Amino acid sequence: METDASLLGVELEQKQQEELYQPLLLQTTGKMQSESPPSKVICPQPGMCVKTSSMSDKKKVFLNICQSQAVPPPPHLSQQALVDLLESEDPTSYRVPMSLGEPHTEVDNSSQGCTVYDVVINDEFFQKCEKDTLFQQFLIAVSLEGLENKYNLELSRDIKILKNRKFMGSIAEQNIRTKSKPIIQEIDSNPEFSLLVEPPTGNAEHLIAEILLPGVISARSLVLDLGEDRLVLIARPSLFHLDIFFPLLIDQENSVAQFNTKTQTLTVTMPVVSS
Repeated sequence: METDASLLGVELEQKQQEELYQPLLLQTTGKMQSESPPSKVICPQPGMCVKTSSMSDKKKVFLNICQSQAVPPPPHLSQQALVDLLESEDPTSYRVPMSLGEPHTEVDNSSQGCTVYDVVINDEFFQKCEKDTLFQQFLIAVSLEGLENKYNLELSRDIKILKNRKFMGSIAEQNIRTKSKPIIQEIDSNPEFSLLVEPPTGNAEHLIAEILLPGVISARSLVLDLGEDRLVLIARPSLFHLDIFFPLLIDQENSVAQFNTKTQTLTVTMPVVSS
C-alpha cells in the first residue's frame, strides 16, 4: 500500500470531510495501561563486557552485552551501508532491537563496587559484530545511547572491551515482549497496513497508521485502543483484529483517527512524544 508523505498536509473541503469521514472515538481511558504486553522470560548468553564510567560521578560502569535467539535481529545491513548510515544526517533511523536490563551492583577485580547493565541483542547479529570492528563499535554506541535514554544517564565514550571475561558479576533473566510484529486476523479479505513517520528524516514528529479495511462500511463497527506504544483495532463483527507495538512513544490524548467510507481506510495520526 503506497503512502503519501504529505498525508498530514492534505486538506479537504468541509463538505468532502462530511461525506467521506466519520469521527472515530479513541478509547484511551486507561484500558491499555492496565494491560501487560505479552512477554516471556529469557536466559541471555554471555557475549562481551564493556567498561565505561558515569560522567556525573566518574564511577565505573560495565555493560554485559549478551545474546539470545529470542531477540529479533535488526534489518540486514552491509558494511558499506553502515558506513553510509553513520555519515548520514540521521544515523538513528536504523534501529537494533535490544532488551535493556535494570542496573545491578557487582564487585570488580579490584574488589570495588560497580554498576552493571545487561544488554541483550540477537545472537546472529552479535556474532556479526564480533567479527567486524565497525559493527562492534556501532553496537557499543547504540547500547550506550539506549541505556542513557532509558535511565537518564550520561556515560563516557572512553570505553574498554575486557579481553578475558565475557560478563561482569552475573547475568539476570529478562522479560521480553513476544508480540512485536503486527498480528492480523481476517475472515473474507486480505487487509493492508502501513506505518509512516513524519518527517521522513530528522526527529520524528508524528506516526501515521493507514489501515485498509475492505468490507467495513462504518466507523461505528470499529473499536480502537491506543496505548503509549501500542495500537489495538477490532472491526466488528469479527472481520479484523490488529495488534501492533510502535518503536516510539505517542501522545494518546492528541491522536486523531478518521475513517474514509469511500476507500474504507482508517487513518490514525499520532504525535510522537519527545524523548
